[in-house]
Amino acid sequence: MPYLQRDGVRIYYEVHGDAAPAILLTHGFTESGAMWTPQIEALSASHRLILWDMRGHGRSDYPDEPGAYSEAQTVEDIRAILDTEHIDRAIVGGMSLGGYMSLAFYRRYPERVSALILVDTGPGMKNDEAREAWNQWALGCADQLREQGLDFLDVIGERSGYSEHRAASGLVNAATGMLTQQGPHVINSLPDIAVPTLLIVGENDKPFLQAMEYMERKIPDAKRLVFADAGHVANVDQAARFNEAVLEFVAR
Repeated sequence: MPYLQRDGVRIYYEVHGDAAPAILLTHGFTESGAMWTPQIEALSASHRLILWDMRGHGRSDYPDEPGAYSEAQTVEDIRAILDTEHIDRAIVGGMSLGGYMSLAFYRRYPERVSALILVDTGPGMKNDEAREAWNQWALGCADQLREQGLDFLDVIGERSGYSEHRAASGLVNAATGMLTQQGPHVINSLPDIAVPTLLIVGENDKPFLQAMEYMERKIPDAKRLVFADAGHVANVDQAARFNEAVLEFVAR
């Protein structure tokens, strides 16, 4: 499984299958590319599936410098993976924070994206007070990770059960530099998305139901699916239905 080096930081990624179009999926906060394990067999049979670990997560590096973690750095990591694999355009998607970063990547490099897949994702906040409340929650997660280490992952909420991390330090910096949001630029860009977009949300993922409905209204060519008996990790809770929905979407 390959790594790429970007500005001294090693980014782990793996490729399954080799058929076009390529699908690149980004995990959520405190997860890793391993959260997509239930998708590997189904999606790689007919597509080139790329999974990766954001910096501070899983098998990628955990830089000590807080400045190494940001939305912009994550967007450039995605670009570097596509460049390394000589992929001009891909279907780009992600879950939660990974979905937000997919939207940010489209905003910066729309020519590199042929479609979007957003899972249990929010597009950020227009309201400054709401964004500040979110940022305070993210910084609170960072404080808890400093105090409790990886034990905090047992209480943070729904997780896939597939992801592992070497230390809490990377998650602390990721919470501070990547989970916090700096403005409404991503949510304001939704009407400009000009590619087909699949939205998948678990019916029990109450904090994200409204956000996904909002994106369906704002993104011109968006289709939203609500999965029964699924929460924040809908791709795991309803893996077979998720895989079927993605393959149907890609075929379209």
